[in-house]
Amino acid sequence: MKRKTKITLLALVGLLALSLNSYSQDKNFYIFICFGQSNMEGNAKIEPQDKIMTDNRFQVLSTVDCPDMGRVKANWYPAIPPLCRCNTGLTPADYFGRTMVANLPKNVRVGVINVAVGGCKIELYEKDSYQSYVATAPSWMTGMINQYDGNPYGRLVEMAKIAQKSGVIKGILLHQGESNTNDETWPSKVNGVYNNLIKDLKLNPKSVPLLAGELVAADQGGKCASMNTIINKLPHIIPNSHVISSKDCTAAGDGLHFTAEGYRKLGKRYAVEMLSLLGVKVSSEE
Repeated sequence: MKRKTKITLLALVGLLALSLNSYSQDKNFYIFICFGQSNMEGNAKIEPQDKIMTDNRFQVLSTVDCPDMGRVKANWYPAIPPLCRCNTGLTPADYFGRTMVANLPKNVRVGVINVAVGGCKIELYEKDSYQSYVATAPSWMTGMINQYDGNPYGRLVEMAKIAQKSGVIKGILLHQGESNTNDETWPSKVNGVYNNLIKDLKLNPKSVPLLAGELVAADQGGKCASMNTIINKLPHIIPNSHVISSKDCTAAGDGLHFTAEGYRKLGKRYAVEMLSLLGVKVSSEE
């Protein structure tokens, strides 16, 4: 084969690949990255009403293999909980997605990617130094971390890149902070994680907001409620960040986690904020 002909063929193959990739990406498939610790993981028991899926426009990208659920890592499924790992509970992501599809045009789908590890500090998601955190993590935590091949941040990016072949990342949801309570440097650390996600996924920070939820509030006996003051400083560090109130979101008896009702309310509040940013007004999260 002549060199010129070979180059032409390679160019055509490249164009075809680009064309196929462009065709497969649905700009009306809104993807949301979710990460954090146990409250994003989901701590409350999943109740029968949460298993009823009335709209398959809400999808979850499985970040681990769950044979008993018939889920394979890196594949999309109707977003019936659990949305994090195989045996996790109800999470804010559940009612975030349900509220989103209920208020968006019928041609728009919503997908979530949830990577979370109970009890972890934000340092677990620091791209360049997570290894030192993992090295000192307690054994009960390392089992969860190992489900992400020892690198939850890496798994999050891996799954997000796969998701980008199907849709468009529209936002990032965070619920974390209990393990960093009273750490005044937390907003800067979150900023580092956010910036790495933006860079690694080639996103525009002006169009991809970060939504961070408050921890269990003082009105609910939150043991880490003091951290909410620090969380509320996040918009001063990350311009396109928004704090989601946890006021009146009912808490479990441990003062650290939410009840199923609390997760539903908090998830709806994430959605109301995101919908507002998308130009869709919703009168109430209830």
